[in-house]
Amino acid sequence: MDDFMAAAGPEPDGDLAFIPLGGTGEIGMNLNVYRCDGRLLAIDCGIGFGGPENPEVEVMVPDPVWLAERRDRLVGLVITHAHEDHVGAVAYLWPQLRCPIFASPFVAAVLRRKLGEAGLAGEAKVTTIPLGGRVSLPPFDLEFLRVAHSVPEAQAVAIRTRHGLVLHTGDWKLDPEPLVGLPTDEDAFARLGEEGVLAMVCDSTNALVEGHSGSEAEVRRNLAAIIRRLKGRVAVTCFATNVARVESIARAGKAAGRQVALFGRSLRNAEAAARECGYLRDIEPFVSEEEAGFLPDDSLLIICTGSQGEPRSALAKIGADTHPSIALGEGDTVIFSSRMIPGNERGILRLQDDLARRGCQVMTADDHMVHVSGHPARDELKRLYALVKPRYAVPVHGEWRHLSEHAALARTLGATPILVEDGDVLRLSPANRPEVVEGVPTGRLAVDNGRLLPLQGGVLAARKRMLFNGVVIASLAVDAAGRVLGEPKVSAPGLFDTADLEPAQLAGEVARAVTDLPQAIRREDDALREATRAVLRKAVGRRLRKRPTVEVHLLRV
Repeated sequence: MDDFMAAAGPEPDGDLAFIPLGGTGEIGMNLNVYRCDGRLLAIDCGIGFGGPENPEVEVMVPDPVWLAERRDRLVGLVITHAHEDHVGAVAYLWPQLRCPIFASPFVAAVLRRKLGEAGLAGEAKVTTIPLGGRVSLPPFDLEFLRVAHSVPEAQAVAIRTRHGLVLHTGDWKLDPEPLVGLPTDEDAFARLGEEGVLAMVCDSTNALVEGHSGSEAEVRRNLAAIIRRLKGRVAVTCFATNVARVESIARAGKAAGRQVALFGRSLRNAEAAARECGYLRDIEPFVSEEEAGFLPDDSLLIICTGSQGEPRSALAKIGADTHPSIALGEGDTVIFSSRMIPGNERGILRLQDDLARRGCQVMTADDHMVHVSGHPARDELKRLYALVKPRYAVPVHGEWRHLSEHAALARTLGATPILVEDGDVLRLSPANRPEVVEGVPTGRLAVDNGRLLPLQGGVLAARKRMLFNGVVIASLAVDAAGRVLGEPKVSAPGLFDTADLEPAQLAGEVARAVTDLPQAIRREDDALREATRAVLRKAVGRRLRKRPTVEVHLLRV
């Protein structure tokens, strides 16, 4: 048992608790744990984006250290749906968890491709659970409930234990016409309400939005009307796993006499998973990227990745005019059929500006009906509470303002709300009011070219310092006595241009400072490096009022 838990005391063997390790108080990086009678069940395992607060990071995952240390008690990992903020971290974190995975057919198809790319296809076991199915993972008895969302086969999870029934909604909405798949199974939720729900752990993303989230069918009608009247090349970007949206765009393209091409690896992977599961059956095979570049402008419709401004996405390359197969410009149109995930605003707006600068017309959900949310607005939340009638409400999946508003709404609907943060251990009991009884360590890790790095660790801290304060590199040769041989070289990328005089001046200061050092320091490599580093740091500070990262390469001849 680690020092943290030793200090907090032994874990109870006879309780039921909810433990969010990621995704509470922010959007993304969902990782939830239920503890019952000493056993653990994980639900969802997603990624998040660095955003402006962490410009040195593109993708983040929750730190699973607490859960990994207890993986012998982990009965399984359940994935509620195929969005990246719920499934994207599995391939990164499974080697630390090494537990069975349970998912619907579409999620399983998406996940197997991710695990295959990570070289884990032969190790990680993925068990496919049919829609509305049940699985027993003692002491947990799980029932899956079909919900509508902006991805096929999203499911809520009813968790039955000897302490009571907890409903984990995952992401959901009430859409009478979801187009792909069936509507949310309201009868099943009503049945749970009659059985008695101790607590509902529920999506809060749109708790501030009045009314209804809207229907995917309405987006299909609007996209068809918009694309029909456009001239030139048309590109539409959306979330790759929104199969209903991809189908709507493809149908709109065909109705307008256009051939449709997919641009982006994640879209091609999602298409393959969708067709494997029987979706997109009426959609003709998509045109390849290579062939698309040779089609007449008015005959081409592109569906592409990049709705969140991802720098390596297909649309980002198109905006920068670096895509090898396609270019967009004057007379062409780009439609953002998606919402801005908080933290991505700067990248999205920059991409939209790049496209506008190239002469493209940019259309977004702010001015056209080209997107509806996959999350419940307030009227839908009210309807679910009326069906489920939970005794306690635990808002999750949203920023703190969303959680607070959800809690206030839940109270008016007859439930007692409990607000928790990542790391809180919320004990759930039919006999007593739920309470946070302890805390467990949480954190975030950065995905860095396959590595997982602590967000506050030395590598990323140094990268962040270099990003804001620059880096200075000095090279100097000395003899055995520490006398400088030749002229030191100093470079400071990001601080001075190559034509500036300051690097040469800094090199002169280094030579003079080394010459003036005591002989004992000049004879010892580490002491000499540290003294040179201090000289450079002070010299740059006087000139620029910055504290750059300083590296000294010392050659003793």
